[in-house]
Amino acid sequence: MTVPVEVAFDPGLPWQRARSVALRPEPFGALVYSFRNRKLSFLKSRTLVAVVEALAEHPSADAALTACGVTDAQRGAYVKALADLARSEMIEVRA
Repeated sequence: MTVPVEVAFDPGLPWQRARSVALRPEPFGALVYSFRNRKLSFLKSRTLVAVVEALAEHPSADAALTACGVTDAQRGAYVKALADLARSEMIEVRA
């Protein structure tokens, strides 16, 4: 039996949507489904969807947040959301 490893989210690292994850846009944001662990998540913000989609294009999650227009006042909430996605294996560190 494999024990899942707790993923510590560091916004200074390069991240990407996990390869086993599908993202389906919806009017409220998006559905995110992992084919690996069969988890379903809801992204209830179009900005968060844009950040998740932009992660692979930027050198860090911080850079993706900035590129998507996330303000300093909003940053804490978005970092928490990304950390939750990392814990549920929806995003992963890019090698």
